[in-house]
Amino acid sequence: MEVLRPQLIRLGGRIYRKNPIQEQTYQHEEEDEDFCQGFMECAEEPCDAYEVVQTQQGFRCTVKAPSLLYKHIVGKRGDTRKKLEVETKTSISIPKPGQEGEIVITGQHRSGVISARTRIDVLLLTFRRKQPFTHFLAFFLNEVEVQERFLKFQEEVLEKCSMDHGVDSSIFQNPRKLHLTIGMLVLLSEQEIQQTCEMLQQCKKEFIDDISGGKPLEVEMAGIEYMNDDPGMVDVLYAKVHMKDGSNRLQELVNRVLERFQASGLIVKEWNSVKLHATVMNTLFRKDPNAEGRYNLYTADGKYIFKERESFDGRNILKV
Repeated sequence: MEVLRPQLIRLGGRIYRKNPIQEQTYQHEEEDEDFCQGFMECAEEPCDAYEVVQTQQGFRCTVKAPSLLYKHIVGKRGDTRKKLEVETKTSISIPKPGQEGEIVITGQHRSGVISARTRIDVLLLTFRRKQPFTHFLAFFLNEVEVQERFLKFQEEVLEKCSMDHGVDSSIFQNPRKLHLTIGMLVLLSEQEIQQTCEMLQQCKKEFIDDISGGKPLEVEMAGIEYMNDDPGMVDVLYAKVHMKDGSNRLQELVNRVLERFQASGLIVKEWNSVKLHATVMNTLFRKDPNAEGRYNLYTADGKYIFKERESFDGRNILKV
């Protein structure tokens, strides 16, 4: 049951459980529009962060967005766009479905154009968050020696703890896929993929080479820990990752990469730092060997979902 695996929130060095509330499944696009109405009503204040150009006809502002999200700005029968245009006294031009381009907002008043832009940004952010993750930033930790020792760990766990509830071979990570995740991304166009590649190159030039000294960082995986607060009911067990020289350089590097991607909007800001971990056991693998440790609770069309998981008893594994 979901109530047994609530979201954990870390505040001031303490961990709190966030009790689940009943989620509503959205069956029609017009309900999605109602879902966002409250957000749009909060987006009325003019913002100077947008680039608004004055023209002979008034004012103009453009919004870059992947074509997959256009339908959420248009709405069913064009109702969302019409509502935006009427309430902000603007005209909104959106490329046809399947065509990449810019959303163009024009109007007689600068404040109206900014208001429309703000509302569109809120809609785009809301529905982007509902898209399944498409990519993730990570370091691979699949050196041959690490793979061999991981397989020994798996063999020992199955030998000594296979009688514990939920422990079996299906929940172990594929040794070739051992990795250290920096962040999960939703990239919805080739342009966004290219933007991500360029941003990584910028990070390398601006601070990664300085932090690493231009050399590979030597790390070790030692010790295990579990994600939730009940060792008898574990969904994710991970290996700890440390710098061999005892420095904080790896943590500094990944935190700065995360910060750069959060600032760009490509990664939604949920944490201020990266939790350094390498997943070795995950109950999601029981049904899907390609599943990652974190997933969106929405399908591609915005429907809320819940993935039922069978936890395992990790107390003996931790003891051994």
